[in-house]
Order: sequence, then structure tokens, then C-alpha cells
Amino acid sequence: MSALYAVGNNYNYLVVGTDNAPEDYTGYFTKYGDGGVDLVPLINLRKEEVREMAKVLGVPDSIIHKKPSAELWEGQTDEEELGMSYDTIDAYLRGETIDPADERNLRERHEKTAHKRQIPAGPDKFKGA
Repeated sequence: MSALYAVGNNYNYLVVGTDNAPEDYTGYFTKYGDGGVDLVPLINLRKEEVREMAKVLGVPDSIIHKKPSAELWEGQTDEEELGMSYDTIDAYLRGETIDPADERNLRERHEKTAHKRQIPAGPDKFKGA
């Protein structure tokens, strides 16, 4: 991230993130890694909407249908790590009923990762003497 910010600073660019609604809701991002960006244009889109947009933009099917992975190790997929599919998370975010165990898992993940979605705290403004 520091390299991206160095280049961005040099050219007065913003660093753009790729996180989307399911990743944001579950906290499936690294706080000062892929979550440390200036702009997150996909943040309110579910995975299904990102795939739909990709089709419209002409992204190859091989990329659109590739299993999402943080590529933390060979063969790793986001869905295996999350314990459910992005289709399930999308359904939950649409307000649909999902398996109670999955719903419980999602709520717990959301609560445990709340700190990732908060702006860092600071002291109150100094009022002076």
C-alpha cells in the first residue's frame, strides 16, 4: 500500500479500492492493506452486481467466474474461508431469509469486524487556554 500511496502522492492520484458490500459487511479485508484506500466505488455493490457490471464492461468470463481469492495460499478461496458462498451473503444483504447458522455467522463476523469500518479515533479538538 505504501508504494501505491507513494505513486499516488507523486501524481496527485487517489488510491482506489475494490472492496464490495459482502467484503465490507463481513470485514473480509485487511484494515491497513486493501482496506486502506481513498475511494471505494464498489462498496455498496453485492458480488452479483459486480459480476453484472463486469459483463457490461466486457471483462472476460474467465475472470468474472473465477472463484474470489485473497491468494493467501495456493488453492485458498474467500468462500471457503468465510464458510459460505457469496451468493448466500448477497441474499442476506438483499434481506432474504438464509440458513440460521449462516445468518448467525454473518452477524458475528459483522460485529467482530466493526473496528475495520470505523474512522480512527482522535482526541477532542484542543480548546486552548
